[in-house]
Amino acid sequence: MPPTIDNAAYHKGPDVREFLARPDCRIHLIQLPPYCPHLNPIERLWAVMHQCVTHNRRYPTQKQFADAILKFFRETLPNEWKTFRSQVSDNFRIVTHEKFRLLE
Repeated sequence: MPPTIDNAAYHKGPDVREFLARPDCRIHLIQLPPYCPHLNPIERLWAVMHQCVTHNRRYPTQKQFADAILKFFRETLPNEWKTFRSQVSDNFRIVTHEKFRLLE
């Protein structure tokens, strides 16, 4: 899947446009709609991290909070990637009329 960009101003700046306009540039960016976090893999990764680390949890100190987040990214995520990848990846399914049926 080609790289996607959101609507951050620096993604549209003159340096980026100049870089992408080079004749030999093989990068083609896809502009995301103004607000579509469900299309942005990093947003889905943040949701997984939130569910595993911060959802319904309280950390007494900022250091414990930061350590829990770092542990998630350094240990939990690499060790359990097979569990998380379907929540984070861009594997969209195309549904055609051949692949579904109506139950009456």
